[in-house]
Amino acid sequence: MRTSVIALTLLLAGTAFAQTPAAPAGKAARGAQMMDNLSVLLDLTDAQRPQVQAILEQQHAEMKAAFEQAKASGVKPDFTQMKAQHDQLQAETIQKLTPVLSATQLQKFQVLEQMQHEHFRHRGPPPGAPPPGQ
Repeated sequence: MRTSVIALTLLLAGTAFAQTPAAPAGKAARGAQMMDNLSVLLDLTDAQRPQVQAILEQQHAEMKAAFEQAKASGVKPDFTQMKAQHDQLQAETIQKLTPVLSATQLQKFQVLEQMQHEHFRHRGPPPGAPPPGQ
């Protein structure tokens, strides 16, 4: 059961939501399945689904762009800065989802997001990064 819950929370990672026209069929199918799962978990209506998908795709594109920009600078991305930027994008995503989702749906989304963060927190920061909160 715990494995199923963790697997479902991974759908919020955002990596499979942004699909380019040339994306391999496997990635597109995985992204569609993840969106289907999120639709079920949040009880999205037919009107909400494309709105939520667009918001999550935008979030993924912004996160990817930030990472690519840091990588292109020739300097290894700083874990603390990237985490702060990720947290900011997550907050913006919640703001964008607030008018689209009901209070209950938004609460479910936030719980799933929190579970995802807890799952990835167990992996910890990369070696040499300062501990969280410093």
